[in-house]
Amino acid sequence: MKKIILFLAIGLLSLADFYAQVEYKIITSVESIVPNGLGRSRLISANEDRDYKDFTSEQTEDDNSRNKSKRGDIRVKDFEETKLLNFYNLGGIRFQNIAANDAVLSSKINTMIEEGWELAFVTSAVESDSGTDDGQGIFITRFIFKRNKQ
Repeated sequence: MKKIILFLAIGLLSLADFYAQVEYKIITSVESIVPNGLGRSRLISANEDRDYKDFTSEQTEDDNSRNKSKRGDIRVKDFEETKLLNFYNLGGIRFQNIAANDAVLSSKINTMIEEGWELAFVTSAVESDSGTDDGQGIFITRFIFKRNKQ
C-alpha cells in the first residue's frame, strides 16, 4: 500500500511539472569579424515583450489581407546592450578578445541561472568575408533560456 501511495505521489509531482507554465528569453551575442577592429560587438537582451500575433498576417489565395502594424512597431527600445570586444584588430585575430568575451558571456549566463533561468538551447551562425573586396562579417549566437513562470 505504501508503494502505491509513493508511486501516485511521484506521478502527481511529475504531472505538475508537465503542466507548469514556461517562459523563454533569448540573449544574442553579435561579435564582429570585420578586420582592423572597425566592427561593433555586443551582447543584446530585450527588456520588452512583443506578441508575434501583432505583426503576423495570413496569406490565402482568396484573401490578401495585411496586418496593419508597421515595421517600426516591432522595434524594441528598452534593451540591455553589453559591449564586447571585436575578434580582429590591426594585428589580426585577437585571442585575448575572445577570452574576454567568454568571461563576459559566462558572467551573463551565470547571472541568468542565479535568476532561475535554465540554458535550454544555443544556436549560432556566421556571415563571413566573401572575398577580397568584402570586409564585412558577424558571428551571432543566440542563447535561449527557459524557466517556470512565476
